[in-house]
Amino acid sequence: MEIILPVIQVTQPIGTFYTASISAKELVKISYADVRRIGERDVEKYLGIQRPLDMRRVNEIKRYLRSPDAAFPTGVILSVDQKCTEFDSSGKLILRPFNSDFEEDDAIPISKIAQILDGQHRIGAFVTEGGMFDENLWKVTGDFQINVSIFIGIDPDEQANIFATVNLAQTKVSRSLAYDLEGLSKTRSPFRTCHQIAVTLDGADPRSPLYHRIKRLGVKTKGREISEPLTQAAFVESLVRLISADPLGDRLLYLKGKVPRMATIEQLRKLPFRNLFLEERDNDIAVILYNYFTAIRESWPQAWAGINVEGNILPRSNAFKAFMRYLKESYVDLVGEENIGEIPDIASFKNLFKRVKVSDPDFTSGNFKPGSGGESAFFKLLTGKTTIKELKN
Repeated sequence: MEIILPVIQVTQPIGTFYTASISAKELVKISYADVRRIGERDVEKYLGIQRPLDMRRVNEIKRYLRSPDAAFPTGVILSVDQKCTEFDSSGKLILRPFNSDFEEDDAIPISKIAQILDGQHRIGAFVTEGGMFDENLWKVTGDFQINVSIFIGIDPDEQANIFATVNLAQTKVSRSLAYDLEGLSKTRSPFRTCHQIAVTLDGADPRSPLYHRIKRLGVKTKGREISEPLTQAAFVESLVRLISADPLGDRLLYLKGKVPRMATIEQLRKLPFRNLFLEERDNDIAVILYNYFTAIRESWPQAWAGINVEGNILPRSNAFKAFMRYLKESYVDLVGEENIGEIPDIASFKNLFKRVKVSDPDFTSGNFKPGSGGESAFFKLLTGKTTIKELKN
């Protein structure tokens, strides 16, 4: 199933997002489960606050919707994972569920396509106590359309920033809380660390292999001549898997003034950068990635440079995610268990890639299909479970 929305692109200082009109029934169908229960949203878990759904307010809105002049003039703000989006040739936004070939990747069903950053009570008014769409209310309101602002491919740190900004401007939470949210950088978390590393590798040093290659809000950054092949969300989601099995839980511990326990050798095989993060060696993590992707750039220079070459997949998200999975699997073996935390140099990573029998012209969408299937094929190639000849056949 998919939902097709005509959208308008909006560019503001925060970045680019899209506005659209969607029926209340479809919005309930695709929105996160937090409108169906009383509890925290993911963004609120990330911020370490609790704003449960206020059923008194929801019921007030239900009563209001039964009036002949009911209106929601202000937009609902949504965050949608880039994996669930596609733009057709006419500029319409297509929303659909996502499935992956990797077990550790969570599937995204139709009911979790859109995460609500603001407007949960308005959407909640269209939901019954049993968690179903309120058909009786629908008979009263008719085809009630809701205007939405859609941010695509943003990580939890950006979601938190938008949440804080909106609620400060609209005074929907106490001003003291909103000002506290403005100081997000004071609270340590895996997501925050990954966000900062992305910003550093993307913009701090022109020599970085990822310089100006990361989109902050899932769309092209204003003022950049080339098209950035990666979203910040893809970067953060890939890197956080090397740091934490429970990023939100880690952040809550830091909020309480506690520090998570150091990882064992067994745990470090699954989370190789865990102790680097706990020791606050974020710069070392950034240097490892700098060296790793520099080695990739030097191993396949033509494909890496071909950002605007149609069909070239090396600089793009599928290849990036596969490379990050390979780093997770190969780092401990490369440095040795007794040296976990050390920074391999570029030459060491290049030696690792000498095992991969693939040349620059092979990095095409013909050999590696778009979507998780292409990522899976690329990862199998890196780990020696397939060959480029087999993929071509």
